[in-house]
Amino acid sequence: MRQVAVVGAGVSKFGVRKASYRDLIWEAGKACLDSVPGVKPGDLQGLVVGSVMPERTAFQSHISSLAAEALGIRPSALSARTEHMCASGTVGIRYAYAFIAAGLADLVMVLGVEKLNQPSGEEAILNMGTGVDREWEAAFGLTAPPCFALAAQRHMAAYGTTEEQLAMVGVKNHNHAAKNPTAHFQKGASLDQVLCSRMIATPLRLFMCSPITDGAAAVILAAEERARDLTPRPVWIRGTGQALDGFQLTSLHEDYAHWPALKRASESAYRMAGIAARDIDVAEVHDCFAIAELIAYEELGFCEKGAAGPFVQAGRSDYGGDVVVNPRGGLIGCGHPLGATGVAQAAELFAQLRGEAGARQVPDAAIGLTHNNSGMGEHVVMIYGRDPS
Repeated sequence: MRQVAVVGAGVSKFGVRKASYRDLIWEAGKACLDSVPGVKPGDLQGLVVGSVMPERTAFQSHISSLAAEALGIRPSALSARTEHMCASGTVGIRYAYAFIAAGLADLVMVLGVEKLNQPSGEEAILNMGTGVDREWEAAFGLTAPPCFALAAQRHMAAYGTTEEQLAMVGVKNHNHAAKNPTAHFQKGASLDQVLCSRMIATPLRLFMCSPITDGAAAVILAAEERARDLTPRPVWIRGTGQALDGFQLTSLHEDYAHWPALKRASESAYRMAGIAARDIDVAEVHDCFAIAELIAYEELGFCEKGAAGPFVQAGRSDYGGDVVVNPRGGLIGCGHPLGATGVAQAAELFAQLRGEAGARQVPDAAIGLTHNNSGMGEHVVMIYGRDPS
């Protein structure tokens, strides 16, 4: 297999946007192409688009072809859409990575895009119920917030995790987002603000939850020879892993505070990259809710099982700690436009590992990790490096 690198990246402004679905594609696609002066749309051999529900929110299907035409790309080797709920963007990166590594293409764009805030806020919330089993769970109100609230309740009962420790995730990520000009929220937050925000699903409060967000992001992947021609500082894909335990909540492990699929996915990625958890300098993890970030610390190996609360409280997941987690603001601060999230995470690591993240820069970052989950039972991990091995 050939080495594969990220050579360019671009992110639209995240938030409740007046921009249309096509506008978001243009915004992120142009930013990505502008980041690689040596690449024109016609040079790209492929396009993979991660997008979850454009049929419901943009009334549009045939997404990859629409995006290719909008950006002036004429794919000659790969054109595809990935739909895998919250992990759609990262799954798209895995597709493009595998295609290039196998020698079927040399230069591919991966774009994630979502226009969630239409036609109305109420319908946007209804639409999100499509991410769980509509017939057996969503119809009874068991959507994402109560599912993750169950995980939080279990973690608190088993390990003594406190509401204040959950709130510290929200504080950290909102304050990181304040340094990110493309983030949905940019005002930061205090501990009191998070703890006094309204309850969504006990013990998860509003500022511990990711918002419904519009946005897009894009990255360009290249085979090794092409990557070295295009930039003196490519960011290499070092490893990847994916694992699934189940779709319905009832099919998962009885202890919702344990996510064994994430542990298996990360172990696969670490093994492929030839590294360990202690080698990660910066991580973008899937903090759809504050508890998800805490459990990710444990299953990714950043701390022992049950120690995530004290880990965040001691500042070990922030600047100056063991590993800087979610420097762009995570999903809580930056927003979660489903199909765009994993691609935006990759774009952040592209900037971090090249030393171009500005006020968010993690000093001397050399190895980074991204993690997405789709529900609690399915997880995808990518590892990126400043060096190929």
